[in-house]
Amino acid sequence: MWEIYLVFVVLLLILTVLPKIPSSHWIFRVPDFGKIQITYITLIIFIFGFFINSKYIWYYQALLLTIFIYHGFTLIKYTKFYKIKKHQQTKNSSKKQHFISANVYQFNKDYNRFINLIKKYQPDVFLTMESNGDWEKALQILEKDYPYQHKVTLENTYGMHFYSKIEVADAKTHYFVADDIPSIEAHLKTEDGYEFVFFGVHPPPPSPTEEETSKERDGDLLSVAKRVKDYTKPVIVVGDFNNVAWSRSSVLFRKTSHLIDPRVGYAFVSTFHAKYKLLRFPIDLMFHSEDIFIEQLKTLENFGSDHLPVYCEFFIDHHNDEQEEHVEAADAEEIAEAEEIIEEGKKEEGERDVVVTED
Repeated sequence: MWEIYLVFVVLLLILTVLPKIPSSHWIFRVPDFGKIQITYITLIIFIFGFFINSKYIWYYQALLLTIFIYHGFTLIKYTKFYKIKKHQQTKNSSKKQHFISANVYQFNKDYNRFINLIKKYQPDVFLTMESNGDWEKALQILEKDYPYQHKVTLENTYGMHFYSKIEVADAKTHYFVADDIPSIEAHLKTEDGYEFVFFGVHPPPPSPTEEETSKERDGDLLSVAKRVKDYTKPVIVVGDFNNVAWSRSSVLFRKTSHLIDPRVGYAFVSTFHAKYKLLRFPIDLMFHSEDIFIEQLKTLENFGSDHLPVYCEFFIDHHNDEQEEHVEAADAEEIAEAEEIIEEGKKEEGERDVVVTED
């Protein structure tokens, strides 16, 4: 028992320290994804330690307690225990709008389950990621209800499709760091006269099976942050970030963009992997400007993908400035760091095939 206990203590310490090392290699970035699981395991091993008889046990127990407090200090912000002010819709607000963001998993052929999900929840806007030509054909049945579309059809698992009932004044595709990694920017105008910008993103993850480093991911996300920072219209950025909200690059994204993380004081909203609840990470993220107010943010039922879809209900209120206190701006050093990361992302050579086949 003592040996097992020691192995877990050492492993938990390593997984806690690795993300603090300023390297973009996936070995140092991936442990950030498991912060929730690391915290729970730390607590379990800490309790387990009380049943071990050793003269050194209290040194290791103190270390585990420190690890638990360290992770808990970050994670509590993404729970209802972290109190933030709730905002009510007023006569100055727009009508409530709804969107669904879903990584559909390119090799998922159960198109009807997703189509039925859209018909069930009737979002005003929905975004699909990993949608290729087959998915585009399948989704044509929804086009009569969603007359505004912007399609980026790719076979490399980075295709994106945007559908809207709301009028789209302008839509464009960006390739910020690589010519096969798109982002969608759409400018919308609601029936009650409110305008906002919707950004859909899906950068590649750092992992042993995909990109060796996080350079492209971070460069792509910070390019989006830099672009939306000076927009006067309300802004929503949503998608499969392949990142977690507490990582260094996500915090830098939030500060550079001057956007707000709606998970703070609410919930983790974990989405991946859809089939394994205990190994689920919150990597499908959303950020918004201070004049957008979130009413609901939650996952919906599994439709056969490896990601759960994200559902959001929000309204726009230009007259309510109570969210200004949640906006953090990057300082000069962080701005310089963001610029450096963007340039590194552009220089990185991705290892993606033009057409990806499932293993």
